[in-house]
Amino acid sequence: MLIRLWVYGAEEKIRIVLEGLRGDDSIAEVCRKEGIAQSLYYAWSKDFMEAGKRRLAGDTARAATTDEVKELRRDAYFGRAKQIHAERARIKRQTIEHRRLQHRKLAA
Repeated sequence: MLIRLWVYGAEEKIRIVLEGLRGDDSIAEVCRKEGIAQSLYYAWSKDFMEAGKRRLAGDTARAATTDEVKELRRDAYFGRAKQIHAERARIKRQTIEHRRLQHRKLAA
């Protein structure tokens, strides 16, 4: 018997649970096809139902979507890049002013 060591992501688990809930095939058949134990399917199904119940009751905050996370990361990156650019510009201005003052002292 071949045992597959596989980490299923959330979307994969949801797909499998929904396939079982659809009822086209028996749970045993879905589990056989996916290569998982029925106990694992039922654990995922229980988690799925409990999460749905909590969400409908308003007990949990909605998780950010991938696009929202990417946008937040991009904003944070560009916000930090703007800060770095502004800091470099400030340092450059100070350096130029310092050199100007040094030049004036030497010229006097």
